[in-house]
Amino acid sequence: MERGRGISNIGILAHVDAGKTTLTEHILYKSGVIRSLGSVDTGTAHTDSLEVEQERGISVKSSEANLMWKGKEINIIDTPGHVDFSGEVERTLSILDAAVIVISAVEGVQPQTEVYFKALKTIGIPTIIFINKIDRVGANIKRVLEDISSLLTDSFISIEDISKEGTVSPKVQLLFKENNVDNVESNKEVNINENAENKINTNERGEYKDKLLEALANTDELLLNKYLEGEDISFELIKESLITLTNNCSIYPILYGSAIKDIGVVELLDFLAEIIPIKYNFNDEELSAIVFKIKRHKTLGKLAYIRLYSGEIKSRDLVYNHTKAIEEKVTQIKKLKGQKEIDYGYVSKGEIACVSGLSNASIGDILGDPKRVPKVLSIAKPILTLQAFPKKKEDYIRLVEGFNELEEEDPLLNVQWLKEKNELHIQIMGMIQLEILENILKNRFNIEISFGKPSIIYKETPLGNSVGFEAYTMPKPCWAVVKFFIEPLERGSGIVYESQVRTDAIKLRYQREIEYQLPIALSQGLYGWEVTDLKVTLLTGEDHVMHSNPGDFIIATTIGIMNGLNNIGTTLLEPIIKFRISVPEDIGGKVLGDIINMRGTFEPPMISNGSFTVQGEMPAATSLDYQIRLGIISSGKGVMSTELSSYKPVPLELGEKRERIGVDPLDRSKFILYSRNAIR
Repeated sequence: MERGRGISNIGILAHVDAGKTTLTEHILYKSGVIRSLGSVDTGTAHTDSLEVEQERGISVKSSEANLMWKGKEINIIDTPGHVDFSGEVERTLSILDAAVIVISAVEGVQPQTEVYFKALKTIGIPTIIFINKIDRVGANIKRVLEDISSLLTDSFISIEDISKEGTVSPKVQLLFKENNVDNVESNKEVNINENAENKINTNERGEYKDKLLEALANTDELLLNKYLEGEDISFELIKESLITLTNNCSIYPILYGSAIKDIGVVELLDFLAEIIPIKYNFNDEELSAIVFKIKRHKTLGKLAYIRLYSGEIKSRDLVYNHTKAIEEKVTQIKKLKGQKEIDYGYVSKGEIACVSGLSNASIGDILGDPKRVPKVLSIAKPILTLQAFPKKKEDYIRLVEGFNELEEEDPLLNVQWLKEKNELHIQIMGMIQLEILENILKNRFNIEISFGKPSIIYKETPLGNSVGFEAYTMPKPCWAVVKFFIEPLERGSGIVYESQVRTDAIKLRYQREIEYQLPIALSQGLYGWEVTDLKVTLLTGEDHVMHSNPGDFIIATTIGIMNGLNNIGTTLLEPIIKFRISVPEDIGGKVLGDIINMRGTFEPPMISNGSFTVQGEMPAATSLDYQIRLGIISSGKGVMSTELSSYKPVPLELGEKRERIGVDPLDRSKFILYSRNAIR
């Protein structure tokens, strides 16, 4: 690739089993990246390179490939579809220029589809919807479009004509293509004339064409005026409007196909190449990049995968890690050519690359200027915690080291090693993730492992407003005085911090210690769980020119915050999952009874062709094993899909306390001695 040439990073996202990896496989084949097609079912898909992915037939890690199509360079990023690995999708969102959401024409919009689409919409990433499996029996485009309208967005626009859906030979035809003039009925598509001017004859508008042009014209004033005045509308104007509206996320184009039968794949590639433009500024030379993936190599050691938003990095450059506030020297830079990583020696804006030498880098670290890096949206939240045990006691330290390495690749594992108790705790998204971890630890580290019983991860939030105070002035030398105002916020707010203290009262470096310590102090509340959805304001405080030391404000912050929480109390929050269950109609009543017994709520069920479908919400704690039970009562015919919806208050007797790790800050004297290493 020539230096400075444009490139688009496009993610393929979907609910599990929608056909996302199969679509990626055919994209790579059509573009010449691979010479033969692999299969998810046989474990030969080229983007499922891990042994465990090939054995299980599911994607566990995101996988990148580089291709050229009609002069446009594209990086395709295939992401996992299973909810247990949505952390991989979350990390991928930060590097995308555009996305393709794959939806099954049979199953329609599923829970993870909603999660991913809403995230893309929130961030403002242009998104194309590809309705897959149109050849399958039961494919119902009308129902899927109704799902999209009610669950995702009503700002969508079909840009292909589709016929013979649900048969072995469905057909699709791209409407926005200059030479696409094959005998199409005017009431089904925008009919682009064969004449040299390539115009749409607005005098022969059909119902479909009117809807299409109106959808574009609603947000395009120029097109609207021409449409209302009955003017002929050129292909170029239609295409220009489509490009603008798609990339502004004003509309969401829909294409159709069957990836496994290679239907609609070329049309999707054509659309991506023609409609998704390069959005970054080539004149901006200041480095701005994010680390989105970490890998380990047997000889090269730690590898950091980065995406550049501006600037350039060359081998031997010193790169400033803004997050860690350190500089490190880059020793090697590899970029994708097809699926192979080639040593290029440089990486430019818009590109992704594998970089050696950044030994202190972590996922999410920002290199250079942070202002150009988009905010990463959190869509993956572990809801289970458990202990891990090696089957051989002598492997304990190696197991800890192995999990620490895996945590670098997946920070959501939140590994805790309690050396004094000889306990290793991890957090997970779901039970399938345990099988994958067991496989990885065996194959990569040669460690056999077992797990304790999983328990739900609860959270806490303040019951009301409170003030926390601490004057840590003894035993000398020390001096840190802090006063906090604590107030609850609405669900999903996280932790918000503000300081009203001037730097002549508490020096800036000490205030930074307070801000750094705050999430650590809130990691264990009165019941042992993370405290969230609150605002903490530093009201007053002081340091001492002689007695204040680094770390004094860390101790004072933890004690002050815990005093404030103890003064008002906290309420327990439990994770709530959103579910959709489909079963044979004759056991629908039994399912509704189960939902009620699990403290769940549900919307009015839908019954169609002997199938009973219900959706609603219920606590994760009461429904952990319900997918297994559903399979039993439905003789394997039941389907249940879930996603984390929110956290809601729960009485303590229905929740769970957790034993505190370390010394309780409410035992002030003991905590100070422990923090100063005077006791263990």
